[in-house]
Amino acid sequence: METIVQPLIDFLSSHGIPRELIVFIISLFPILELRGGIIAAMFLQIDWPTAFVICLIGNLLPIPFILLFIRKIFEWMKNTRFVKLVHRLEAKAAAKSKKVEKYKKLGLFLFVAIPLPGTGGWTGALVAALMNMKLKDSLPSILLGVLVAGFIMTLLSYGVLGTLLG
Repeated sequence: METIVQPLIDFLSSHGIPRELIVFIISLFPILELRGGIIAAMFLQIDWPTAFVICLIGNLLPIPFILLFIRKIFEWMKNTRFVKLVHRLEAKAAAKSKKVEKYKKLGLFLFVAIPLPGTGGWTGALVAALMNMKLKDSLPSILLGVLVAGFIMTLLSYGVLGTLLG
């Protein structure tokens, strides 16, 4: 992940964007999300409590919009040249949903909370939306999952990696 995060930091820094805003922007990106934001914050030497809050807000901001609108956006995109992308994303979500379906809310929480490649708030929201989970069921699971993933990543990055790199 560092190989993706560092060039983004360099690019955004070269345009005069403040450190905290860089971390926020990286946390908004799908795939990178909170995990990438925490790593960026560590590289930018932002203290962990500030980094945690910025990354949490950045990662959570798009989640309600994904849950509410992604199916409508996908339906519209299927009538454009992006139809293959939509099919790939739907297939990816369907494959991931098998892990969530059995335990519903708990499964979604665990899927988002364990910071592994291919998991996280964006993918969890996509899976929940395509499984037609209700907002009142999916949003709390995703919010708690992102919170736990944030604690894990902060501990790993500022604890273990921070000790090794510091």
